[in-house]
Amino acid sequence: MTQTLERHTPTEADRPRKARPGLSPRARRAFAPYFLILPALVVLAVVLLWPIGQMLWISLHDYGLRQLQGQEAEWNNFGHYLHVLTDERFWSIFRNTILVCMAMVALTMTLGTLVGLLMNKLPKWASTTLGIGLMLAWATPVISAAIVYRWLFDTRYGFVNTVLDSLPDWLVGAGWQEFNWFASPETLFPILVVTVVWQSFPFVAISVLAGLKSIPGELYEAARIDGASGWKSFWHVTVPMLRPLFALLLILQIIWDFRIFTQLFILAGGVTNREVALIPTYIYQLGFASTPPNYGMGSAIAVIMTVLVLVISAYYLRTMIRQEEA
Repeated sequence: MTQTLERHTPTEADRPRKARPGLSPRARRAFAPYFLILPALVVLAVVLLWPIGQMLWISLHDYGLRQLQGQEAEWNNFGHYLHVLTDERFWSIFRNTILVCMAMVALTMTLGTLVGLLMNKLPKWASTTLGIGLMLAWATPVISAAIVYRWLFDTRYGFVNTVLDSLPDWLVGAGWQEFNWFASPETLFPILVVTVVWQSFPFVAISVLAGLKSIPGELYEAARIDGASGWKSFWHVTVPMLRPLFALLLILQIIWDFRIFTQLFILAGGVTNREVALIPTYIYQLGFASTPPNYGMGSAIAVIMTVLVLVISAYYLRTMIRQEEA
């Protein structure tokens, strides 16, 4: 009996499969988180990077009302930047902005830290009550807070002028009933600082209180056993433990206070008084309130301000990171 061997013809399923081009499973797992955050990055690029790029482009061109109507903008060969950096008024406003910002940041951080330390020592009911009051002040709209301080220092009907006018002349002087607090930088900027600090320090106080709650009590107990006073415990226990928190709060306050606009606009009654301008209101004066509007010049100053804030923040972050590594 003869058996015939049938020759088996290999089919498509029997042939070895070729490796499909693409990423390996390990590579896909490695890039999976980046693919998940890709939509968020696209949204951030559209919302944040596109306006910044547009502002930079406008600052390099002669851009005004005609360009808004469709006329092509002309390249100005960095003319706006050269004009700003050689303008004495810009440097005067820049100096005032730095001084006012430093005063706001220093007072906000100091007062917020002290109030946070106080709340940490108070009973729970008192700390909660004080915290609610602070959060109400922090949550007050900026416009409302500025209007309240505008009323307090009003020339004719302000509470401050009424009180000062009722005091003896030998103590505070005379003529307070018609005194204008908003006409000169020497009187307007202190009011601006008080307005901003009043609404800013509650955020620092609550943040410091939350940080203090996270510090183990054993550290303070060990410091007391070693004979450290309250002041030394603060500098050698509290400050090192809360250094990252203080760094974050300081950077946020610099960014927020450097771009103060609404409070100054309301207190000064607009931008007509050129003597009481800071960089944000100076941008508005040149970009929108001038005749005709010069959007290119305003954008150039805005770019300079943005770069300055980024440099200050990056320098401080780098310093803090080096201290942590040391």
